[in-house]
Amino acid sequence: MPRRDYEDDPNAPKANSLVPAASVVVVDGGGRVLLQRRADNGMWALPGGKMELGESLGDCGIRETYEETGIRIEIMGIVGTYTNPGHVFAYDDDEVRQEFSICLLGRPVGGELRVSDESYEVAWFTAGATDELPMVPSIRKRLADWRSGAIPVVR
Repeated sequence: MPRRDYEDDPNAPKANSLVPAASVVVVDGGGRVLLQRRADNGMWALPGGKMELGESLGDCGIRETYEETGIRIEIMGIVGTYTNPGHVFAYDDDEVRQEFSICLLGRPVGGELRVSDESYEVAWFTAGATDELPMVPSIRKRLADWRSGAIPVVR
């Protein structure tokens, strides 16, 4: 289901749902970060997605990372919380979701890189190499927060 991101855009449609979600900054032993190129918008992004009933936020991050990248992870901490009511995702089924995402920090414990129906490219990048990749501002912000070591409480 294709989506369009709007961040602090006065022309954005009004949100009609709020869904808890997790994203994960997965960092390997060499300091590289795991990214996927999303099938719905062609942008590089962190693995992540909506939380399902019956799972914890950490379990959500672990599941989404494996589903989208083929990499098994463990959660090591938190990068930040992101709840900007001006950031919405508009889907082609008329859902307009307000952002509610906790970005976790993870490390790989197994698996092999692979694409999914949500991604068409998956790769490891040095932190500096992410600067030139096409990505939406909210993902760039999460990476900047991870790189700075600051833990933002509210965004």
